[in-house]
Parts: sequence; structure tokens; C-alpha cells
Amino acid sequence: MIGRSIPRLDGREKVAGATRYAADLAVPGLLHARLVLSPYAHARIGRIDPAGALGVPGVVAVLAAADLPIRAGGDARFNEPLAREEAVFAGQPLAIVVAESEAAAADAVAEMLVEYELLPAAIDVEAAMRPDAPAVRRLTGELDTSLRAAHGGGGHAGEGAVSGPDETGEPPPEALSPNVIERIEHVSSDVDAALASADLVVRRSARTGWVYQAYLEPQVAIAAPEPSGGLTVWSSTQGVFYTQKELAKLFGLPAGSIRVVSTPMGGAFGAKAMVVEPLAVGAALHLRRPVRLELTRLEDFAATNPVSACRIELAIGARRDGAFLGLEARVVSDYGAFAENGAVAMTCDLLGGVYRWPAHRVTGHGVLTNRVGTGYYRGPGAPPAAFALETAIDELAEALGLDPVELRLRNLVAPGDLKLDGTPWEPIGAREVLEALGRHPLWRERGALPPGEGVGLAIGVWPGANAPASSLCRFDGDGTFTLVTGLADMTGASTTFAAIAAETIGVPIESVHVVFGDSASAPYTPYSGGSVITYSVGPAVRAAAEDARRQVLAVAAEELEIDARDLVIADGAVRPRGSPERGIALGDLATRIHSGDAGQPPVVGRGGAAVSRLSPAVSGDLAHVRVDAETGRVEVLRLVAAQDVGRALNPALIDGQLAGGAAQGIGWALLEELVHDEAGALASGSFLDYAVPMVERVPPIETVLVEVPSAEGPYGAKGVGEAPVIPVGAAVANAVAAATGVRPDALPITPPRLWSALRERVAAAARVAAR
Repeated sequence: MIGRSIPRLDGREKVAGATRYAADLAVPGLLHARLVLSPYAHARIGRIDPAGALGVPGVVAVLAAADLPIRAGGDARFNEPLAREEAVFAGQPLAIVVAESEAAAADAVAEMLVEYELLPAAIDVEAAMRPDAPAVRRLTGELDTSLRAAHGGGGHAGEGAVSGPDETGEPPPEALSPNVIERIEHVSSDVDAALASADLVVRRSARTGWVYQAYLEPQVAIAAPEPSGGLTVWSSTQGVFYTQKELAKLFGLPAGSIRVVSTPMGGAFGAKAMVVEPLAVGAALHLRRPVRLELTRLEDFAATNPVSACRIELAIGARRDGAFLGLEARVVSDYGAFAENGAVAMTCDLLGGVYRWPAHRVTGHGVLTNRVGTGYYRGPGAPPAAFALETAIDELAEALGLDPVELRLRNLVAPGDLKLDGTPWEPIGAREVLEALGRHPLWRERGALPPGEGVGLAIGVWPGANAPASSLCRFDGDGTFTLVTGLADMTGASTTFAAIAAETIGVPIESVHVVFGDSASAPYTPYSGGSVITYSVGPAVRAAAEDARRQVLAVAAEELEIDARDLVIADGAVRPRGSPERGIALGDLATRIHSGDAGQPPVVGRGGAAVSRLSPAVSGDLAHVRVDAETGRVEVLRLVAAQDVGRALNPALIDGQLAGGAAQGIGWALLEELVHDEAGALASGSFLDYAVPMVERVPPIETVLVEVPSAEGPYGAKGVGEAPVIPVGAAVANAVAAATGVRPDALPITPPRLWSALRERVAAAARVAAR
């Protein structure tokens, strides 16, 4: 099974429309909820008058923050799922309307009356950092004193910040607003001296915008109180046990009294956990009836957790032979009104790419603004880092007259070299990925393209993630096996896990059934994110399958009166090695076990794993583009996506991951950006206004699977989910530079932006010629 392209086991069900998502579930007595959202970025909430809404036939209740039985405090967004006194972004939920039908709930929202007192808002992230900026939250100045101290964040002289050199003689930190709640600094050696000694220094500004995860299925959860006092939650969550734990803390309930069931997901990409669940649960507990909250697309755009915008100022220096000497960067991440994702830390960690930097200084600031709180997307924090660094390296290669692949190869890290954060690099496949791209005909023949076309290259890295996990493997009465995991079923995990178990036991993949995501019956499994699914949970699956196989062989050894070490499982039976005529069919063995005739307990394999090391995933892209100089429109004609996957357990599934990430990366590169107006209101709250790559914008995508096996992952596999999206924007930008001579400094590369840059280049050339 391992190494074969096996179609997704759930594929037929999905394409036939038979998959039942959370919104499809029928629960007796179900109520329907809709949200009342703030239209203002920052306002004091006055009177909330529900009279008009309660007058709509079918409306059961209108709930405000005080009505939800929340027991936990704290600064996390889900600790206050409804704003209490102050709205801090346009789209923040203020109340929840619950009715007997969706139509009644929607009609009632339109009848709600809320009085507001507008407050000063901090919309622009750079302005929000200034000491005199309005506080994003009135609470900020009180609660974040300890938080700012812990993270080295904001403050000014009036709040006790150092105003002159400290006892070490170092200059004081810059005066910053309390809205700056996180500060990161990575320093090694004397970067100023390194840049001063460089033969060439490239300085670049890079900016990426707010990006929405654009999953097909909006966020949805159903919460149903049980007569026993417990609660069942059906949700398209990525983290079954994470959601259970946080809901238990939030509502002061024992974790075991909350059953969380992860339903099939219509896309998630890092965004789905603890956004809608607290609202559905709070309403259900208050009313003691089942409640479903399914966001409309407008609500999902306005009120969930998109990706933070990022601004980077970067300088890199090198010798004439291409050896990198130093890197200096300043990163600002716009966190919106709630700091949930820590993106600035990841961006700072990854700004060095996969290269050696003898000297570096990277500082980062995570800043609150009066925009929606941010969350996760594939490779959180990594695409901005790759865009800034990889475009600067291409500019450096051009100035030095070096091949961009060769320049990168000369500066790659080796295992044990230190990352920017001071931790050592694990073995990575960066060299193999670069060499594969360098050999590709698209790269070798890039000089023969017609005017207006170009090929660009970029690579990116995801550090990987690890988490403890467990799994069960049950031998069923018909001789097949059921694998039980608490993981949310994403990215074809059922097919991958079935293949791992089947390979380990020695049965066809059809003999393994996988059960996902029910906290009442599954062993602990981590959150499905960060590329932990195969890498961290796969070893637990393999261990559970090995345990089940060991037990099956032990029972068969008793039945056949032969040493278990001399038995194998093959062709649906347990047989002695070299004696295929003897043996016992798995179905017959299962019958004897479950009837009691074998005198042995039922077989339940148990497996756990705590992968100790990371296995970073390196991906690289070649992008072939055509630029219309008259309009600024960029068309991606072809894209080659290469990635070190460790070992390709199922090449077809991995191809899908790489192609999907490449398509999403094209969205980052050319189309996708949430736009807010000057008052902070969302101006792109639907797919009419927020462009994603349609079929005609996605070119042929060729995937190249590079295999540098991991010592930790199952059968040598590495996580593949995050890395594919990371380098695409940089590769497209480098291709645009190759086609036009203009280097984009912002993603997405929209026609107006590129057209303006092209016009400015023409104007600048004219000014030089006129001198």
C-alpha cells in the first residue's frame, strides 16, 4: 500500500453529494441562530433593544453577552464571544437571535435596535503603533501590562518605559503604543558591520494583505444539551479535544461531560476551531434546547479569523562571490482586535529561509488594530517571509550576475546550523528541491521566452509541527479492522491512515475502516493543523496496527499450535511462513475470538506516539507568467511545484495537496485581499468582491515529489500540508520581474498596482534621459 497512488476512500461519497456535513444533521427540536454584528470598528455599546426582533413570529430569544453562562475570564476572543460594552471591530457579534427557523432568525436580526457611541479607531497598523494612537480596546491599557512585559511590547515614558540608555549602555526601545502587544527580536553578531562590509546590499519593502481562507463550507456548529446534564457538539472543527477542553474551561463544565464530534469539513485550512462553537453552546445551555449556528458567507467574511496583513523592511548583504553576510529586517503584523495567532513570531523565525546568515537582526511587532481578529491559514506567517526574502535574493542574483539557483545553493544551511531563533536546523531537502527545479526544462529554457513573459523561482520552508497522539485498532467480527482516531478528517487522512494500518498488518486497504473525530469514543489526538496529521498521528496509527497484529498472531499461534514468530498475515489469513496450505482465515479467527471459543479477549490494538523532532518541509516553485503591459494583468501560464515529502505514502494525495496549495498561492499572489475602508468597515465581504482563482486562472500545475525520508515520520513521511502555498507568491513576483524589469513589492499583484509600477518605471527612465 505504501508508495501507491490510492484514490481517496471517501471520494465517491463526496463527488456524489452524499457526504453529510454539520449543517445537514437533523436534530429533534433544533433551533436556528443568527448573529447581530457591529457595523462600527470601535464603539461603546449602549442600549440593545430586542423588542422588534422578539415580535417576529417564531423567534424564541435574543441573547446578549450577559445571557451566556460563561465562567472563564481572560483575553482570548472566545472568552467573550459576544461583545459586552465595547465593539472593537466592524463585524463583531453583539447578540445572537434564536428562532424556530432560519428565516425567522434572519428577519429578526433586521429588526434589532442597538445604540452606539462611536470611539476613536486605530485602523492603519503603523499609526496604531504610535504612542498617541487610540487604544484598540479600552481594556488594553489595563490587561496588557503583564502581556506587554512578557513579550517586550509597547509602552511609553509615561507608562514606565525606559527613556534613556539602560545600564548596559544600549539605546532604549522605541516608544510604542500599548496596542503593540508582542515584540520579537532575533540578533546574532554585528549585522551593521556585516552589511557595511558587503560588496552589495539589497534593500526591499514587502507587504502582504489580509487573506480569507475561502473554504466552501461556512463555519457551523450544533450544540445539544443532554438530559443527563452533558452536552453534544457537532462541528466542522479541526480540533476535537482542543474544542472540548476550551469549551469546558469557558463554561465551567467537566471536559468529560462535553462530547465533541468533528463532522466532515468542506475546507478549513487552519481557520476552524472555537469560532462558532462558544456561541452555539452558550445559546443551547441558556435555552436548554439544541441550537445550530451556521454563518452566512457575509458573517463568515466579517466575523471569523482571516490572515493578518504583514509589512516587512528587509536588507541583505553579500560578497561578490555570492556568500551571504548579513540580514536585517523589521516585521509588523496587523493582528486586528484580538491576538490569537502569533504570526509575527513565525514570520520572524522564517525570514532567514533555508540559508546561512553569519549576522542577523530581525525585529517584529504584533499590533492590535480595530479590524477583525486574525487566525491561521496554511503555513501561517510563512508566505510573507518567503515573499520578502526570495524576491530580495533574486534581486541580489541579478546584481551579482549569478544564476538564482546557484546563488541559493551556495548559501544553504546544513544540519546543525542555527536558525534565526537560535535553534539548530534538522536535516532538510532544500538542496534536492532546488536541484530538481534547476534541472527542469522550464527553468533551463527561460531565456527563449517572448517579450512580456518570464519565469521566476522561489523556495519556502515550513518548520513542521509535532504533538503527542494515540490511536486504537480493533479486530472486528468479520475479520476486518477498525481504526479509531480523534483526529478531524482532513486532507484524505482516512485513506492515508487506512494504508498505514493495512501495510502494517498485512491486509488490503479495503479491510481497514477508519472512524474519526468523536471525543466520546476516540483516544486523544491533537489539533489537525501545522502538518501534524501524517507526521505526528501516523506513528500512533502504525503503533496501534502493530499491536493489533501482534495480538492477532498470538491468538492464531494458540489455534495453530505454532510460534507466533513463524506466522504471517497474507491473503486474508494467518499462515505459517512457507506453508501457505495451512492457516486460519481472519474471518474465522475473529468468529472464534468473539464467540469465546478461542478463550482470548477481543483484540484492540493500542498505540501512542510522541514524535520528538521536527522534520521541516521545503517546497519550491517555478512560475511562468505573461504580463499585459497595457493593463498590468498577470496571467500564470504554467506552474511547477516541487516539495520534499519525506516519503510519498500516497503520491496521488500528495499531488492534490501540492496542486491545491499552488492554486491558493496564486490567489495570494494575484487576487486575494480583504479590503477595509477608512472607517474599518469590510468592503469585500462576498465572493463578488473578494476574488479567488477560478478554473480559468489556475494554469496546468506540474508536481515534483522529492523524497528525503524523515527518521521520525511513518515510513519516512513528512508533513506536506503547509509548505505548498508558501513560495508561490514570491515565484510569481520574480517571474513578473523577469518579464517586465519591475519588482512587485506587495501581494496581491493586482493590475492597478502593477500598471502604476510600470508607468513609474517609464517615467523614471524618461527623467534620467532628460538630464
